[in-house]
Amino acid sequence: MAARNTARKRAFQILFEGDQRGADVLTVLADWIRLSRADTRQPPVSEYTMQLVEGYAEHARRIDELISQYAVGWTLDRMPVVDRNILRLGAYELIWVDETPDAVVLDEMVQLAKEFSTDESPSFVNGLLGRLKDLKPSLRRDEA
Repeated sequence: MAARNTARKRAFQILFEGDQRGADVLTVLADWIRLSRADTRQPPVSEYTMQLVEGYAEHARRIDELISQYAVGWTLDRMPVVDRNILRLGAYELIWVDETPDAVVLDEMVQLAKEFSTDESPSFVNGLLGRLKDLKPSLRRDEA
C-alpha cells in the first residue's frame, strides 16, 4: 500500500523536523499543510499522515517513557535523532493503531531506518519495536 508508506514517511519527516527545530509537532504539521495548500509543487498531507502525527502528539509523553524504559544502553537524548523519531512513530502506530498489523509496522519502520539512518539502525529499531509488540497487551492495560 504505497499511500500508507508515503504517509508514514511524511509523518516521520514531520516528527524529525519538530525534534530538530524544538517545535511542537502539531505546529510543524500545520506548517506542512499550509505550505501544501499554498504551493502546488508541494505534495498534499494525507489524512493518514495527520492521524499519525496527531496520535503521536496525544501520546508523546508515554511513548518517550516506553522508548526510554526499553532502549537498552541508550538514553532518549543520546539516541540518533532519526532513530528516536522512527521509534516514536512506530511505537504510536504499533500500540494505538489497531487496524495496522504489527508486522507491517515493524517492517515499515525498519525500512525507514534503512533509508534514513545508519547500518546498525534497522536492527536497533526492529529489536526495540519487537519488544514493545510483545509487551503491547500490558502496555495498553498500564495506560487505561
